[in-house]
Amino acid sequence: MGQAEVKDHYVTNVPCPDQEHPFLRTQRNSVLHTQQADQAFLITGGEDFAIIDPVMGSELPCTDGGPSPSTPTSVHELRPGDIKVVAALGDSLTAANGAGAKTNNLLLVINEYRGLSWDIGGDENLTTVTTLPNILKEFNPLVTGYSQGIGDETSPQAFLNQAVPGATSSDMTTQVRVLVDRMKNDSRIDFENDWKVITMFIGGNDLCDFCSDTIYFSTNNFIGRIQEALDILHREVPHAIVNLVELLNLVPLRELHKDKRTGCPTWFVNLVCRCVLKPIEGSLELQRLNNLNRNYQLGIRKLVDSGRYDTHANFTVVLQPFFREVILPLLEDGRPDRSYFSPDCFHLSQKAHTLMASALWNNMLEPVGNKTYTQDFSLGITLKCPSKNAPFLRTAHNSNYTYPPPSPILPPVTNWGSEFTCTNTAPSNTVPTSVHKLKPGDIKVVAALGDSITAGFGAKAKNLLQLSTEYRGVSWSIGGDKALDTVTTLPNILKKFNPNIKGVSKGQGKGQTGFNVAVSGAKIAEIPGQIRRLIDTMKNNAAVDFKNDWKLVTLFIGGNDLCQYCNDRAALSSKNYSRYMMESIDLLYKEVPRVMVNVLDILQIEGLRRVKRESLGCSLLQKNVCPCFLIPGEDSLELAEIKRINRELQTETEKLVHGSRYNGREDFTVVLQPFFQNSVVPVNAEGKADSTYFSVDCFHFSERGHADMAVAMWNNMLEPVGEKQTYNNFTNDRNSIKCPTADHPYIFTRVNSVPSVPMTTTTTNPTTTTLAPVQTTTAVPFNPTCSDNVPTWAAAVLAVTGLLIGWGITWFILSWRERKNRKMQAVIELKGTGF
Repeated sequence: MGQAEVKDHYVTNVPCPDQEHPFLRTQRNSVLHTQQADQAFLITGGEDFAIIDPVMGSELPCTDGGPSPSTPTSVHELRPGDIKVVAALGDSLTAANGAGAKTNNLLLVINEYRGLSWDIGGDENLTTVTTLPNILKEFNPLVTGYSQGIGDETSPQAFLNQAVPGATSSDMTTQVRVLVDRMKNDSRIDFENDWKVITMFIGGNDLCDFCSDTIYFSTNNFIGRIQEALDILHREVPHAIVNLVELLNLVPLRELHKDKRTGCPTWFVNLVCRCVLKPIEGSLELQRLNNLNRNYQLGIRKLVDSGRYDTHANFTVVLQPFFREVILPLLEDGRPDRSYFSPDCFHLSQKAHTLMASALWNNMLEPVGNKTYTQDFSLGITLKCPSKNAPFLRTAHNSNYTYPPPSPILPPVTNWGSEFTCTNTAPSNTVPTSVHKLKPGDIKVVAALGDSITAGFGAKAKNLLQLSTEYRGVSWSIGGDKALDTVTTLPNILKKFNPNIKGVSKGQGKGQTGFNVAVSGAKIAEIPGQIRRLIDTMKNNAAVDFKNDWKLVTLFIGGNDLCQYCNDRAALSSKNYSRYMMESIDLLYKEVPRVMVNVLDILQIEGLRRVKRESLGCSLLQKNVCPCFLIPGEDSLELAEIKRINRELQTETEKLVHGSRYNGREDFTVVLQPFFQNSVVPVNAEGKADSTYFSVDCFHFSERGHADMAVAMWNNMLEPVGEKQTYNNFTNDRNSIKCPTADHPYIFTRVNSVPSVPMTTTTTNPTTTTLAPVQTTTAVPFNPTCSDNVPTWAAAVLAVTGLLIGWGITWFILSWRERKNRKMQAVIELKGTGF
């Protein structure tokens, strides 16, 4: 028959066929199973023997497994037999959620099978349950601290397994405190003298939630919280070796849910780990997840390589990297092998826990600097043994490992310029007649519309007296001060393609505004007036060939509409916002020839609530500048409303720009540049909101912020419609400017982005500003061949079944969420996503 499942307490389990053994047993098809059992049994003396489970159990043929002759005084001379206490910290993978669950029973994933946990479980023995404690029992049968059975972290059987399902890095200090108290107060443990192995494995839930709060789950914050927890252990726990297990690469988990043949409950994993499954394949969001995953791993390595935890002989932290690269096991037909996962296809089964325990043990015996960091679980893992030449658990010291030198200190930044490496800078051979064949070098005129951000309000201010100065020369979309190597703006980038670009604003105030007609404090209702002034100014400028010069106009507006929304909800509604936006673009469409219009999504302002600075400007002015967003309390109805309006303004803009209203002219296009759609507050080295991107009022952008906005805008222009980066990545990397390619030398529009975004051929000629946006439907027509008769009894059965399933799943999710969020208290002042 099939592999017997691990039995829940007080429940009799009936074995089921499985993928490996789907047939009723006969003598012939039992041969392989019998051979495996014959090869697996371990002779223990005389006629007594124990059958080793060929999947869950392990054989450890070590001959030299005794403890040291006397208790060692150095962690670098620690043998496996010297270990007397085991402990573990982490999340649901260490709590072993679902490890012993039946294949198709999703509700059993709520069970914490702690006795089967790879690094701390102690059920049965090594012949049937492979865990780190059961391996250590082979060297010291009196080892203690391991968990048994099923239960949460507060149950007596959990003992020193203090992992909590749903935990993130922010919970590590709490778990460490509880663990230290338990060890100090348990009569079975000689806290001062017993040698301890403590395993910490955390980070999966940080990745699962990072897209909901990018500051809270930033790399710096993640590493900082782990460091804080390790610092407590280093300071308070004597005679200990800490296994810091490197975070696994979560991205391959997506493959399990892409293949529909697996039958995985992807809907459920989307609830508990949406930031991993949500990104589209090949998207920038997925690349961002990959980068964060790698940065977490790299940050952990750097923390351990700092030598911070090798300051005395009775304590060390060793990085165990076996999970860095894990190859997803596949069946012969190419399907992902579900047998390594619990019923939710997210947590791991006992089969995977077995291999994790073996991989961890082998890592502990491998020298630092030469540890295994890639695992193909489908190949199995053979347990290693200490040798006479290397009898100790390996540490940096006994591996003769030299920590790398610290990173060099970078020189202070003197300007916010950028490097330019593009080589394909020539304009078109002849002036293009189509906006869809427009190269950067073809642009002759730049112009900008908007509010105080585009006016450069306070961009270079050093004090409150300078705050009201408009530094238009460094404005991200229209400034032309100096050159690109010292001032990064969109025109300074375009000057590399056409040094004679016209319309830039320079200096301070209104002396050299060029075609920067932005007005501080402006709302969307004032944009049509700005456009009228712009058109008149361009027509009356002798340096501009209004009919033939190609123009680039950038519109960024909406911040003041949001900030004042609660004071006049009717006038500042999203519908009025859309109407004025349409009126503005209609005016350009009707009257301006040869023009490309960049429209920016309004940024998410919520994140400004996290920008703090100990200054008079930030403490007094910030909330007065944007009261409707910055005054409401956390979780208040007022804040929820303004966040909804924020998203509605983005949606209205997207509907207008992505419609077919402006497709009737070959020399006109409007393109949405969405880098502010999912705004991210930049963070500093301490993991806090980086206030250097903001002026002295902690609201307007500083010159540094303008520089990164300019680069983000330019890079959006060189990305196809439908594939544009929808978040800002403010890093002030001087080498982040993208270049046109030989294959696509043009600025991207809807038309030349095909086949990414096919464009409809329907055209609409705007005549009035009261027209509604073009609407399209994708409704599926009614199929007359389908029967509309459903038996009454079927409806009743379905209703009851749905109610029961809904109750069960709801209870499971709520329990999970409650555990996941109950301890998120550290760094709470930074909590937030938007900007």
